[in-house]
Amino acid sequence: MLVATAALAGGGACMVQAATDAGATNASHDIALPAGYRDWTLISVAREEGRIDDLRAILGNEAAIEALRKGRYPLPDGAVIARLAWSYDELGESAQAFGQSQSHVAGHPKNGVQLMVKDATKYASTGGWGYAQFDPGKSYSTADQHACFACHSVVKDRDFVFNRFAPDLPTGTHP
Repeated sequence: MLVATAALAGGGACMVQAATDAGATNASHDIALPAGYRDWTLISVAREEGRIDDLRAILGNEAAIEALRKGRYPLPDGAVIARLAWSYDELGESAQAFGQSQSHVAGHPKNGVQLMVKDATKYASTGGWGYAQFDPGKSYSTADQHACFACHSVVKDRDFVFNRFAPDLPTGTHP
């Protein structure tokens, strides 16, 4: 259950299932899938290999983006990070264009939407973060918040957030 959770782009598999409609909540901590989350700012992209095998976009609400852009940790209460994932599919046309297969794209959605929600008081036992997962067409169950937190504990120095804000082009290199 968590975006960025069980591997905010990192790895992991803390799974809590719920409806994918904006406003749906996870019963364990009343975490709602925010309306408009797909319009949030991109934090980073990630390629998850192994048994998970997906391509991820990590998005953040305004509070998360402001802190991450400045490298300010811990993130403030109210920060929310979302992880979207898709299959990692070969782009068939790339072999025609380049004479070999080399391009891959996001395919079908995978592993629902995962969220990390910062509230240092409410989620004190898990480093200040609540975790949730929303899967289409499935009823929700309670995620093991401590299992999600255990995976994220390896990045305690970054407030339990796997991904960093993706760097932009160096100043002066923009066309």
